[in-house]
Amino acid sequence: MGINELLLLISVLLIYGSVILFYRLFGNAGLYCLNAVVTITANIEVLLLVVAFGLEQTLGNVLFASTFLITDILSETAGKKAARRGVYIGIAASLFFLVISQTWMWYQPSVNSALSPALQEVFSHTPRMVLAGISVYIVVQLLDVQLYHVIWSLTERFSNSKKGFLWLRNNVATLISQLMNSILFNLAAFWGTYDLQTLISIISSTYLIYIFTTLLDTPFVYLARKLCKDVISA
Repeated sequence: MGINELLLLISVLLIYGSVILFYRLFGNAGLYCLNAVVTITANIEVLLLVVAFGLEQTLGNVLFASTFLITDILSETAGKKAARRGVYIGIAASLFFLVISQTWMWYQPSVNSALSPALQEVFSHTPRMVLAGISVYIVVQLLDVQLYHVIWSLTERFSNSKKGFLWLRNNVATLISQLMNSILFNLAAFWGTYDLQTLISIISSTYLIYIFTTLLDTPFVYLARKLCKDVISA
């Protein structure tokens, strides 16, 4: 196992663990705040292209996957309305960041500002990343919330239990939403930037990573529900 693979595994545990920590310390407010932060940082991290597990992929996948963990926890413990609020907060935070980061480009840098060229290079690509991210984020996150509660309603009627089949609604809703995200975001963000072969490789590797992160996030949803006193009905 190389350094990239090790770092990705550590990132999953660190980021997912942080979601639970924020929820434990600050409740829904902690999840809302963290969702805003990871939505912004994922759109910056996605600019980095690496090779891990034999696949060429962009970074930002684990961070973005954590937004699905956050909305699933909100759905499970606070209901559909709270989950949608989390999505809207992520959208608002991304738009705010987009506007503010672009104003940085208008300033005339000092001759002593050694980092200005690097920042100009990074944030000149940001608008496309953020706009692509926001557009796809709205679609896939709201789809995830809707699917989560549709599956919950069906399994609740089948099992006559609010708690049953959490693993099913968590995984099915997220895997479908993540498939759409992998295709739509990478096409919107990188079409014309990479050749078709690289683009297909990025989409494929992104979804493989999402399959792994989706399956891994299920224990964290169970843990969050255990920390919550009530279970919200679909």
